[in-house]
Amino acid sequence: MKLRKTVWRFLPLSLLVFLLTGCLGETNLTALDPKGPQSQWIFDKMLLSLYVMAFVSIVVFAIFFIILAKYRRKPGDDELPKQVHGNTALEITWTVIPIILLIILAVPTITGTFMMADDEPDPEVGENTVEIKVTGHQFWWQFDYEDEGFTAGQEVYIPVGEKVLFELHAQDVMHSFWVPALGGKVDTIPGITNHLWLEADEPGTYKGKCAELCGPAHALMDFKVIALERPEYDQWVANMQAEVEEPTDALAQQGRELFGADGLGCIGCHAVGGTGTAAGPALTNFGDREVIAGYLENDDEHLAAWIRDPASLKQGNNMPSFPQISDEEMEALIAYLRSLSVNEQ
Repeated sequence: MKLRKTVWRFLPLSLLVFLLTGCLGETNLTALDPKGPQSQWIFDKMLLSLYVMAFVSIVVFAIFFIILAKYRRKPGDDELPKQVHGNTALEITWTVIPIILLIILAVPTITGTFMMADDEPDPEVGENTVEIKVTGHQFWWQFDYEDEGFTAGQEVYIPVGEKVLFELHAQDVMHSFWVPALGGKVDTIPGITNHLWLEADEPGTYKGKCAELCGPAHALMDFKVIALERPEYDQWVANMQAEVEEPTDALAQQGRELFGADGLGCIGCHAVGGTGTAAGPALTNFGDREVIAGYLENDDEHLAAWIRDPASLKQGNNMPSFPQISDEEMEALIAYLRSLSVNEQ
């Protein structure tokens, strides 16, 4: 009896907590607020499926309760109710109705599947269609703008209102490229090339996730899609293509030397303005990013902690640690990284 009272006492609180969990998600990391034609199609078909399921549930439960009320056993009922086994009309009815419901779901699903698989360039944009090569790493994303001649990391920029083509690869293990507000998810598989297109209806920052368990830091393998109007996007591309200027500040210059091959050798993994390799995320526009390591706020404290001991913040990542850096060297290195901003050019 006491257990029953306890359960009923905490049931409302449990339901409230369950409902509030929907408020804890990150902005734009939801498929329930579509911002593109592909995500809108997915959302609409989700609603269609819910309507069909609701219709079936209402009809089934209505019939169930009507039968319970009408044909319940009463005192003095000695005869069995009329049996309808073998009733042709009923059998046709409950066979035809599911077929009709399946057709209602199947027709838009098939047409939408072909729509989402159409990875041909947008005829209205023609040769200016943006094509981006995506490579999933443990645990970050590489974005190669091969036609434009530069590489970006962790943040991918696209023009608004245009179909953007993505060529998906994986460097090490299977990942899954997913931007819920813009479209569905597609796996990136080592040795296999997959394709996906996305389109953003309005400017904004849309969060993406790896949707395939890929290692201990899978949950932290985030990225961002930043949609800009075409003139702003073209300006961003031009800034990324421009030669990175040497910092004028003395502290940043010292940090540039530490970053180079004769210092800590960071340039051996992180490309800047076309110089360096893609063993780690390109840092050409690092100063413009809101987060580091995919999820940490891009402030000096987090940046210093990340450089000194990245494994403690993102388990299983391949970046080496640099605990030997002095506070003065760290200050200089951070000053240089902060100077890497294409938006200021």
